[in-house]
Amino acid sequence: MKFSKVLGAVVSLAGLAAAVPTPEGGLGTNGSEPFYHPLSDFDFQSINLALNQEWIELDLFNYGLARFSVEEFEAAGLDAEDRYLIQFMAEQEIGHAQLLTNILGENAAKQCTYQYNFTTVREFIDFCQKLTRFGESGVYGFLEHLNSRDAAQLLLQSITTEARQQMIFRQFEGLFPMPVWFETGITQSMAWTLLAPYIVSCPAENPRIEWTNFPALNITNNPNATGYYNDSIIGNDTTPAITHNRSEPLSYAGREVFFTWDAPGQNVSYNNSYVTNTTAGDARFVVWLSQLNVTYTELTDINGRSGKTYQPGDTVFGDSTAPIVNGTMFVAITDVNITVTPSNISALNDHIVAGPALYQSG
Repeated sequence: MKFSKVLGAVVSLAGLAAAVPTPEGGLGTNGSEPFYHPLSDFDFQSINLALNQEWIELDLFNYGLARFSVEEFEAAGLDAEDRYLIQFMAEQEIGHAQLLTNILGENAAKQCTYQYNFTTVREFIDFCQKLTRFGESGVYGFLEHLNSRDAAQLLLQSITTEARQQMIFRQFEGLFPMPVWFETGITQSMAWTLLAPYIVSCPAENPRIEWTNFPALNITNNPNATGYYNDSIIGNDTTPAITHNRSEPLSYAGREVFFTWDAPGQNVSYNNSYVTNTTAGDARFVVWLSQLNVTYTELTDINGRSGKTYQPGDTVFGDSTAPIVNGTMFVAITDVNITVTPSNISALNDHIVAGPALYQSG
């Protein structure tokens, strides 16, 4: 075939493809100009919470780098290049905070002062991977409910970076980097409950965070990932690495898990200006929030504000699929065991007695 005939065929096919219409449906595809700002109070308060999360991450990463010496970092297996990665993650948080400030405008929250309870490099890394865990999950929980789809797009592009941060901190801790099939979404009130204890004071002009702060939940025998083993035994080594196939699990199905929790009415967070609250009835269940699933176990041996349960062994899609309980996940005490799915998880808020707490299952 002559070249001219081949070229003509290509041009003809290209014209045919261009004539196919865009599939019907979709949001924000009609050519209208994007508006990257809140369209409701729900939008403002959700993004305001996310901004407060970005500010503490910026402070935390810089604080840890300044708090510990080069020798302390290197004793934990983290060299100059690893420390620079933490520094770069702090720089990422500058960008994230600027983005959300631009979205919220002149009423955007400013950086606060914070408190941390870690004393070693390993504990610092562990706290970073836990903080980025609930920061990430807290946005997944509300992202699809925002009125402003345009703002949601920008927030999505920042929170995917935070997901990478969380995985890096797991690698720094010697944990398996991504032990789940799906990431978890939690509600704004759950995220605020986890964030609030670390904020000490804020500028007076910062907008109030209008989400419920639930009573605190404590897992008294939470698995601990901060132990450091550099013994080259496969499955035991917890030095920083791209991946470790850990043969010694942090937790397992059937493990007894013990809880204590606070009564409502406690003053918490910056300037003690927030009061914990719950609308739930008596404590009866433990809810496990992980991946796509919400699983309940019975709360037993209840004595005042303490009790225990057993770690469930369910899987995401049934036999031979991923275990639900893995990674850094969430547990809370509830009064009932209502059925919820990722899109309507906020229905749990009315039934939380205390929590959530982060459960370091793997």
